[in-house]
Amino acid sequence: MPTADQSTLRQPGAPRPAHPRPTPLADLAGRLGVPAPDRAAQVTGITHDSRAVRPGDLYAALPGARFHGAQFAEQAAAAGAVAVLTDAEGEAAAAATGLPVLAVADPRAVMGGLAAAVYGEPGEGMLRIGITGTSGKTTTSYLVEGGLRAVRHGGTGLIGTVETRIGDERIKSERTTPEATDLQALFAVMRERGVESVVMEVSSHALVLGRVDGAVFDVAVFNNLSPEHMEFHSGMEDYFQAKAQLFTPRRSRLGVVNLDDEYGRRLVAEAGVPLVTFSARGRLDADWRAEDVEARLLDSRFTVLGPKGERVQAVAPLPGPFNVANTLAAIAALASAGLDPQAAADGIAGVPGVPGRLERVDAGQPYLAVVDYAHKTDAVESVLQALRTTTEGRIHAVLGCGGDRDRTKRGPMGAALARLADTAVLTSDNPRSEDPLAILAAMLDGAVEVPSGQRGHVIVEPDRAAAVATAVAQARPGDIVLVAGKGHEQGQDIAGEVRPFDDREVLRAAIEKDQKQQ
Repeated sequence: MPTADQSTLRQPGAPRPAHPRPTPLADLAGRLGVPAPDRAAQVTGITHDSRAVRPGDLYAALPGARFHGAQFAEQAAAAGAVAVLTDAEGEAAAAATGLPVLAVADPRAVMGGLAAAVYGEPGEGMLRIGITGTSGKTTTSYLVEGGLRAVRHGGTGLIGTVETRIGDERIKSERTTPEATDLQALFAVMRERGVESVVMEVSSHALVLGRVDGAVFDVAVFNNLSPEHMEFHSGMEDYFQAKAQLFTPRRSRLGVVNLDDEYGRRLVAEAGVPLVTFSARGRLDADWRAEDVEARLLDSRFTVLGPKGERVQAVAPLPGPFNVANTLAAIAALASAGLDPQAAADGIAGVPGVPGRLERVDAGQPYLAVVDYAHKTDAVESVLQALRTTTEGRIHAVLGCGGDRDRTKRGPMGAALARLADTAVLTSDNPRSEDPLAILAAMLDGAVEVPSGQRGHVIVEPDRAAAVATAVAQARPGDIVLVAGKGHEQGQDIAGEVRPFDDREVLRAAIEKDQKQQ
């Protein structure tokens, strides 16, 4: 697998363009409507992270939950920053460095547009497709990229939860959607390397916090909405309004919306941009719809009907009805971007898989073993229901809930696992600063609410590796083992320490050990 080059690895922060063009600080000050203290200064980059400052940077010193970025202005100056962007609270500390200061009321609100200006509007001229929703963002992004690679001749880029791809280079992601300064730098690197199309996940956090400011997507996709991130949003209305921001002229030119989702139908009535709709359930009022769906163990085949009489033969390269919806979303998005829908569908069918999304682990065992990122109630239910349709055997599932996150979903997730799996092994996910047993107690409370005659065998095992081994020990030929919740993640956050832990490796090791013992 190609990895980040050494220059990327040496310096914190996102990759930067190799040949940045200087922008006069006075020009940036003019954009903000503030005086330029030093008209001679030239800016070649911008970052919000003092540790990632490079010579020639504008350092954006933002107010934070614990510290103000201006506290690190001296560090930024020592690293070669030529100016500081901050607010009134940070102005004195920034000025103490001797650097020019651009002081505005809300630096975060202007940072995205400023970053785009610093890097010369790098996304302009590039086909940009943004995907939002509670579930399916990552999978749909990979499917869209597969279609782009197959149809368009220029290079492709991908930005999301698992990784950033610049052509064939892969860089591990720190968050679903990068901060605005990093995002514009990525666009600039992609432009330098000949990337002509990029698909990215757009989280609700990114929309609220302005991480995609300075970017207008040619096509924006809405997959679905269900309870999630309630530790960040005040409720589902707030969550919906955050997502709806993507479907305004400031953020996108065209929307592609799931008509099977109740919030998608609401978005159709409220969006501020032209919309194209899709339905995996075959709704006749959708522009693009799926028919004749044939669900199989590892994929699904179906026919796509389009608004102009198009009839496309498609394959969802991952199993489950939700992946039919993800595949249909990708085809509709690519067709809306001007690509031939059959060629796009053929490219999507060839996607070899998505990291941590129903990812198969095969060590020669006589049953199916998969790892999935499902970490919310709807996703857990969808994955288990999809797997149930593909086997006459039993399902042995492992699941935990993350600490320091939405506590309201722990009981429902425990209930979903107990109701839909034959063996439900409750375990730790990323407990972070919380007591793992307290998290498990909440999950168990949910499992107990399922009537005894309707629930599987429930096991509580706090040690995640032991929990995986427990599920594997139950498996017989024709069964399915599912390890859910962490997917592609390669660490487990326990009491502030991130320990190496990859569900795929742990599952494989458990299978191999179990086979030797038989």
